[in-house]
Amino acid sequence: MHDDGLDDDSDSAAPVEADPGDLPMEGLGGLLEQAQQVMAAQQAAAEREIEGVAGGGVIRIRTTGTGQVLGVTIAPEVVDPSDVPMLEDLVVAAMHDMNAKLLEIQRETMGPLSGLGDLFGGG
Repeated sequence: MHDDGLDDDSDSAAPVEADPGDLPMEGLGGLLEQAQQVMAAQQAAAEREIEGVAGGGVIRIRTTGTGQVLGVTIAPEVVDPSDVPMLEDLVVAAMHDMNAKLLEIQRETMGPLSGLGDLFGGG
């Protein structure tokens, strides 16, 4: 009898790790299908254009559906060199508006997959 220091008592057997080869193929196929749906949703979002607006339209920020900024428009009448903080606040407000719209598009595009987490880093 060989004594390797291990107890052969079956009641105290260590947990057995699952072999990835033991997973059912339909489970892997389902994961692949979900990944493809996520990629399609990301592509659809990237092709959309969103506009964040503040100050009744005096500040506009255009982005893709993935958040890449395409352009910023500031109406000349809102540019007051003596009140730069107001302009900064309007830009931030337009960015918040844009982010809210991006999250909504993400939820629309992802549908039932939206439970997998936000694609674009939003909460």
